[in-house]
Amino acid sequence: MARIIDSEKMNIIGGNVKKYRKLRKMSQQMLSNKLELLGVYVCRGSISRIEDYSRTVTDIELFAIAEVLNLSVEELLEKTTVN
Repeated sequence: MARIIDSEKMNIIGGNVKKYRKLRKMSQQMLSNKLELLGVYVCRGSISRIEDYSRTVTDIELFAIAEVLNLSVEELLEKTTVN
């Protein structure tokens, strides 16, 4: 399968996921558990890889992560300086 992403980063939300997760005093495992309650299965290791930009994020995951973190999708997509 051809890749569309043309950089080392596999997603653009990783920094914001980490930033907002920490602001909400939520561990990676807690985020994973809350996503599972919505029927979106992303293990703790995958959360880590999203946050370090080494894993892609599906549209379903994007919407669920925004919901769990009580954010809009647009807020997750905003430019961030957090790595």
